[in-house]
Amino acid sequence: MSDMKEHQAVGLLEVYGLVCAFLAADAGCKAGNVTLEIFDKNKPANADSLPVPLLVTVKFRGAVADVKEAMAAAEEVARNTTGIVCTHIIPNPTADTEKMLKISALDKN
Repeated sequence: MSDMKEHQAVGLLEVYGLVCAFLAADAGCKAGNVTLEIFDKNKPANADSLPVPLLVTVKFRGAVADVKEAMAAAEEVARNTTGIVCTHIIPNPTADTEKMLKISALDKN
């Protein structure tokens, strides 16, 4: 694989709503030397009981230290907007995980 993103860490930040995702992504990209993968969305079965009925995952890519900086800034913004569902950093994603990072429900009707 010659993709430059291969062997880069990935930070996953799942938040409530698309606006929160954009604000968190912007803060993260300004805080660390990272790039974004395509956002993903999920509307869970209990959507009506959530603060915002749409969950969006922001995916940062870069060196582990940069992803940590981006995630910290993004989490702060998300916490002060609509909130965080979960977060995780994968330091060295496997090839199968790399494939999954390209999947997004946002480009489906």
